Amino acid sequence: MKKVVIAGAGLSGLSTAYALEQLAAEENLELEVTIVEKELRCGGKIWSIRDHGYLCEWGPNGFLDNKPATLELCGQLGLNEALQRSNDNARKRFVYVDKQLHQLPENALMFFRSGLLTWFGKMRLVGEIMVPKKKDTKDETLADFGRRRLGAEALNKLIAPMAGGIFAGDPETMSVKSCFPRIAELEQQYGGLLRAMLKLARKKRQEKKAGQQVASAAGPGGVLTSFDDGIQVLVDRLRTQIKARSLTGTAVRSIHPADGGRYRVELEDGSSLDADVVVSAVPAYAAATIFAELEPTAARLLAEIPYASMNVVCFGYSGADLDCDLNGFGYLIPRQEHCSVLGTLWDSSIFSCRVDEGKVLLRSMMGGATNPTAIDLSDEQVQILVQADLKRIMGITTPPEFVRIFRHKRAIPQYVVGHAQRLTEIKDALVDHRGIILTGNAYAGIGLNDCVANGRKAAGQAFDVLKG
Repeated sequence: MKKVVIAGAGLSGLSTAYALEQLAAEENLELEVTIVEKELRCGGKIWSIRDHGYLCEWGPNGFLDNKPATLELCGQLGLNEALQRSNDNARKRFVYVDKQLHQLPENALMFFRSGLLTWFGKMRLVGEIMVPKKKDTKDETLADFGRRRLGAEALNKLIAPMAGGIFAGDPETMSVKSCFPRIAELEQQYGGLLRAMLKLARKKRQEKKAGQQVASAAGPGGVLTSFDDGIQVLVDRLRTQIKARSLTGTAVRSIHPADGGRYRVELEDGSSLDADVVVSAVPAYAAATIFAELEPTAARLLAEIPYASMNVVCFGYSGADLDCDLNGFGYLIPRQEHCSVLGTLWDSSIFSCRVDEGKVLLRSMMGGATNPTAIDLSDEQVQILVQADLKRIMGITTPPEFVRIFRHKRAIPQYVVGHAQRLTEIKDALVDHRGIILTGNAYAGIGLNDCVANGRKAAGQAFDVLKG
């Protein structure tokens, strides 16, 4: 019987185990899968907590339905009828600039009427169509890309807040190729972003006339999707559908070569496991520790992948105590506004099922790569700062009746310039270890869709090794 050990029982590890068992069943391969998880619970950063009538997400809020991987997995797990799409008003998103909230334009007319950018900023952005294509393919920061193609104002008011909202990242260090590969591709393929949008829009109209459908060109798109009881429903269902054995409350300590091309996996509790394949689905810094003896070069490179910290702050209110418009998704805040948070989601407006009737739930993000010291603030300091921002931006003076603060010291991996090259070097360092496979959000995508898709890919790689 072939044996596989998966380190990490987050969405990446569970998705890998599920896909691997499906492949084994199709090929009638006898397979024993063991999942090793440091925490006492499975699910990683996916954890939905209902408290005093408020459903708070400890980590991710959901997934976008514009990519197939997670939707397909939900279908396989029988969860399609349980899916909860965000409310229609969640399409309205805002940025806080010059002491007021500005709705992100949804079309050209809204763009020119919006006060988000000055007229100079608008003309500079429109003038992107005249900016020549970058001649070389060398990696560059998101900030350099933004200034070069769209101008400093668009970078500061649009691109940087988006980078903070998605990656909790600093655009001055983020790799545009690794964080937003599609945008980099559009410049190389079409010569610029506006040229690409115009040509792709024309292509879309033609295909629509022909009865075909195409996805959007470059934006994140999609509708935020979850479940009535939170995104944890997905990992809970995954766990019940997987036959793999789970060892929780311990972790993989090290990996050593064994006879016959196999591996001996040492655990922190002193026990060990034999494996034909070992899949690392833990964060990069944990993988660095695991591989320290087996492959020091790979371990060093993995340890170099930085992480940003994050405080997730949930405030609950009685709706009767608030006098502000909550018709939308929420807002992001540019760094130059000197606020304490990166942005705030109007969770109860996005998913009404997150609260009891008459209640309001706001979810603020504090920290990230541009504010690393926020993780060290006390709960009292965090609450004071978030309340000050809500008063300044939304006019909320009433103290929340409910507060939950979740801290993530290493929340989101940062794809800094040179990330793709580092991944190549890690792959080269592990070339003699076909039975060692890496997956997770530290490498090729941080979203839930990426974790599921890459878990499926890792399962395919593992299966190829097992059959070989």
